[in-house]
Amino acid sequence: MSTEQIKEYYDELAAHYDENRFQNAYGQYIDRQERDFLDRTLKSVSPTQCLDLGCGTGRLLDYADYGVDFSEEMLKVAQQKYPHKTLLQGELTQIPFEDSKFEVIFSFHVIMHQDMETTKKFVEHAHQKLKQGGKLIFDFPSQKRRKQVKHQQHNWHAANQISISDIEKMLTAQWKLKFYQGFLFFPIHRIPTRFRPLFLNIDTLLCRSPLKEYASYLVVILEKQ
Repeated sequence: MSTEQIKEYYDELAAHYDENRFQNAYGQYIDRQERDFLDRTLKSVSPTQCLDLGCGTGRLLDYADYGVDFSEEMLKVAQQKYPHKTLLQGELTQIPFEDSKFEVIFSFHVIMHQDMETTKKFVEHAHQKLKQGGKLIFDFPSQKRRKQVKHQQHNWHAANQISISDIEKMLTAQWKLKFYQGFLFFPIHRIPTRFRPLFLNIDTLLCRSPLKEYASYLVVILEKQ
């Protein structure tokens, strides 16, 4: 699909995106893990220093005073929720803010839809927008997990699978890989809803263990050098 077609796809989803993606048991499970990670990672960073890149309808904008998304309709929903935050239309490689502005840029559920070339350009561009020592945080499907389960990709959606080795090869001396962990170790969609809360704490522990690269998703923290 072209970029314009993907924009149209998300524009059409905007009105019901929250309800369909994160107000069900599966979405809430992922949301809990991601918020636990951000609570730990950003506890000493003010939202005034953070950008949510690919903010969508604003699910994680309580952690950032700035947001960017390429879907106008998604941004309209986000702005209704957070009228006092600065939300602009833009893209991963065209962030509409001045250089060296942010302490943290985080991007969830976005890189999974890109190709590796765009991912590399995103990392390079984000470097310009961060202050010295600033952090870039993003998640992506784990290549090791997908190989293990013999995942079959059918379209562009979440097609970008990456390994930590790929990330390390991508980095120049301008970056340092500070930390990474997993999200969603168990195939939670196959577990009855009433039992899922019982798995959450164990899942989180496994996602931080030596087995973390076999979680469904990985999240990395890169530090600008």
